[in-house]
Amino acid sequence: MKPVVLIVDDEPAARYGMKRALETEGYSIAEADSLESAERAVETRSPNVVLLDVRLASESGLDFLPRLTSRESPPLGIIVTAHGSERMAVQAIKLGAYDYLAKPFDVDELRLQVRNAIEAQMLRSENQRLRRKLTSAGSYGELIGSDPTMKSVYSLIEKVAQTDVSVLITGESGTGKEVVAREIHSRSRNASGPFVALNCAAMPEELIESELFGHEKGAFTGAAAKRIGKFEAANKGTLFLDEIGDMSLSTQAKVLRVIEEKQFQRLGSNETVSSDVRIISATNKPLEREIEQGTFREDLYYRLCVVRIGLPPLRDRVSDIPAIAQAFCERFSMAYRKEPLTISSEAARALV
Repeated sequence: MKPVVLIVDDEPAARYGMKRALETEGYSIAEADSLESAERAVETRSPNVVLLDVRLASESGLDFLPRLTSRESPPLGIIVTAHGSERMAVQAIKLGAYDYLAKPFDVDELRLQVRNAIEAQMLRSENQRLRRKLTSAGSYGELIGSDPTMKSVYSLIEKVAQTDVSVLITGESGTGKEVVAREIHSRSRNASGPFVALNCAAMPEELIESELFGHEKGAFTGAAAKRIGKFEAANKGTLFLDEIGDMSLSTQAKVLRVIEEKQFQRLGSNETVSSDVRIISATNKPLEREIEQGTFREDLYYRLCVVRIGLPPLRDRVSDIPAIAQAFCERFSMAYRKEPLTISSEAARALV
């Protein structure tokens, strides 16, 4: 089936020029002269790529981007903007556009942009298909289990991964909170960026602030050299704050400020450092109770808990034990270069 390209532009001549240039590439072309007709075309034609003009009579193409990116299998949007409006193009990419094209554009550049976008969209669709297949088979990346509670976790990960929202992962120790955090990061738009983890449990206030924000040489006793903190190290990536419920109120206030202002200062420095990170946190404590007791800030809680993922303990999904045990056998057989072991049905029943 031919890839479908939807051209959204209120100027007939502009649509005609792009259509002629792309038809020679073997694409099926759909056209729309308004956001309303573009909406209908997306529903009926399911395009792979949408070429979206910014200025559409009294409308803005930017208003259409959230509608595209919120779809279950969204097409990739390429914003078409007048030359010199690169600032608007940057805004469009932040809203979820794949790329932008400045008018007047070269025909070969248009074809290359569309070709790259179609390849990226098809690759993403194939990845989603494989992930759904793996999920139905009882695994999801490093996570194992086909219990309905775990399938709900997989579904939540899939929904939040491509967004920038903060995620709070709750569950008892050992339920796999960091594994879930890594799966979210690996499926995010920042997957090529760093994943930086910090365990906040039982860490002195001075040490955790140095770990988070870094310090300059001589900032405090024992600071023999400059140190880069986790917020700085995780820039353009993900910062995972494990056991966030053990963080002191003073440090909580400073973390909240960084989340709100996206900048901070190293200990002992007046220099402001920018920080563009996605924060995923985890706790085995009921933070709502901690808030009532005055040991956790309510404003920070709502910043961290935009989406909450609760992990069930293994005792609540015992049907997954045989699959987990088999996965461990295969992993350790490979690590110790042994023939793969198979767990007998009797052994599986005993473990359950």
